[in-house]
Amino acid sequence: MTTIELIERRANKHLRRWLGIPPSFSSVGLYIRSGQLQLPLSSVVEEYKVAKCRVVLSLRDSNDDLISQAGMTTRSGRKWAANVAVDQAVSSLKLRDIVGNQCIHRQGLGSAQFQTWGGSQGAWTKWDLPRRKVPWRELWRLEPYHISFLLRYVYDTLPSPVHLHTWSLREDPLCKLCGKRGTLAHILSGCKTSLTQGRYRWRHDKVLLSLADTIERERVKKRPANTTARRAITFVKEGTGPSQTTKRKRTSILQAASSWEMRVDVGRRLQFPEVVQTSLLPDIVLWSSKDQKIILVELTVPWEEGCEEAHERKAAKYQQLAQDCRDRGWQAWVFPVEIGCRGFPARSAWSFLSAIGMDEHSKKQAARRMGEEAERASCWIWSKREEESWKPGADGQ
Repeated sequence: MTTIELIERRANKHLRRWLGIPPSFSSVGLYIRSGQLQLPLSSVVEEYKVAKCRVVLSLRDSNDDLISQAGMTTRSGRKWAANVAVDQAVSSLKLRDIVGNQCIHRQGLGSAQFQTWGGSQGAWTKWDLPRRKVPWRELWRLEPYHISFLLRYVYDTLPSPVHLHTWSLREDPLCKLCGKRGTLAHILSGCKTSLTQGRYRWRHDKVLLSLADTIERERVKKRPANTTARRAITFVKEGTGPSQTTKRKRTSILQAASSWEMRVDVGRRLQFPEVVQTSLLPDIVLWSSKDQKIILVELTVPWEEGCEEAHERKAAKYQQLAQDCRDRGWQAWVFPVEIGCRGFPARSAWSFLSAIGMDEHSKKQAARRMGEEAERASCWIWSKREEESWKPGADGQ
């Protein structure tokens, strides 16, 4: 095990240099398989342990009695014993089955919170967002600075004023634009000066254009007419269940009307359709005057930990507007959509893409495009964090 750990330390040193991350970056962020950001890398120590445990189980659980009862011991050194690790894992699984999900006092199901990391690098454990896996093909095509920025802002190891002050490399931990405490969350989503100068609005519009392009592609697709024909009855033989290979037909709210119009709140002030009089302006409005149906979409690009709060706030904001449309005889839907400023689409984004009838592959592609837009814009905002004047990126003119 000592030799294997030495090999991994050397590998980690070169991996950090290749990915552009500091030595203080935890190796858990490189090899984790249950985190928010998963790289296509494997720990040498973990693979060694898995291989040894696999040998133990293969010998112990063999169908050949001569092998299973031979009492063979897998050699794995004095520091770590594969047989002991397997026995402990089996005992832990048995205990978990016996105990189950334990709740005490007035705790409800799922009320217990577990956190595996401490400090700023473990903030991702509080996210309630779909995980992101980075395959090799994406890792190779990303620019070196992009890879470094991606890893360091997910695990909050960028040289923010607060971190520089903690590392004794700066006298004060304050943001140079507004004078507040300069954390990474403050720079990317909480600086009032950046908000006033339109930095966050520019990032929001970049993501909004990507979302609008996705909706426009779905809007112009030709769909079968929404008929009310009686559903065919599928008979099942006696003693058998329904076929598991039968796929349910995906429904789409866009099929509820024959023609849709769309307006997007980018570049000019959006004019709400002549359904009701309102001062509220959603980011995207789709409506069908013929069938009296309307869809309101509100995009937010918040700090990842605030996606749930932003969703509830936007849903409450447009609830009355949707009800006013319903009182006029219209069928209305409200979809608050959140894309984290570090490129992690929230569950609301996936739910909306499913609601408009996109298949799994198309949803992944659309979510990836919106996440990349948020990443690039946040990267530009970070690079200009100490410049008082603001100009959008070269690709955002």
